[in-house]
Amino acid sequence: MNDSERRKLLGDFLRKRRSGLSPDEVGLPSYGQRRKPGLRREEVAQLAHVGVSWYTWLEQGRDINPSPQVLESLSEALKLTRDERRHLFSLSGQALPPQSAPADRTVRPLYQQVIDELSPTPAYVIGYRWDYLTWNKAAEEVFAISHPNPPHDLNLLWHFFTSPIIKERFRAWQQMAGGVVAEFHTARARYLKDPSFDQLIEDLKQVSPDFCLWWLEHDARSVLDGYIEIEHPVLGRLEFEHMTLQVLSDPDVKMMIYPPFKDTRDKLARYFASG
Repeated sequence: MNDSERRKLLGDFLRKRRSGLSPDEVGLPSYGQRRKPGLRREEVAQLAHVGVSWYTWLEQGRDINPSPQVLESLSEALKLTRDERRHLFSLSGQALPPQSAPADRTVRPLYQQVIDELSPTPAYVIGYRWDYLTWNKAAEEVFAISHPNPPHDLNLLWHFFTSPIIKERFRAWQQMAGGVVAEFHTARARYLKDPSFDQLIEDLKQVSPDFCLWWLEHDARSVLDGYIEIEHPVLGRLEFEHMTLQVLSDPDVKMMIYPPFKDTRDKLARYFASG
């Protein structure tokens, strides 16, 4: 898709979204019957604090480049959902800017159902700051997720660098550490204004020399998926592949799945069957 086609799609998207809103929905007075449904261009311009002519040109697909700040204003004016906001930035040729922290969430029942049905495959769901949102019994058995480890008990990064259980069980812990930090660098980049990230990072610096070392590398590789070997105190050697699934409708949520090798699957199945 060339720039001209992208700008035309952007104009079409803005017109469609504008036509789907009423003045009442955005807090504007409505005077009599309108010839066309939706908001007028001048009303959108007023709400977004931009010029009427400039906004008209944008809908017409002219060669203009809205800034991220203007796109945010348009997103708010048009009451865009998270996915629509992402689409707006994409059609404008702009990267999504760092965000503030999302509101506290409850885990969708579908996520819990999916990971429960995967057992004996370990699986868990993490949020935007890598806090565990939910997990299945196989993940609990393999990774000891709920083992007390204050002050960030249910945070994957804290768990990985401060839990002696994790260091003992991951046979390639040292080799994995850099990749874990690199992935977290990328996650944090979307929420540079969120102080909870800063607190977690500072706490880790205080207790983990390994974290301090890797954090200064400022690496941004993505190397976590792949082969993982665990030494379990009861089941012995366990082998998994690791894959990360992104929830497209909720980019702050990731589902981490560890399909076991056949021997490992058999061990886990027998273990859970024995009660």
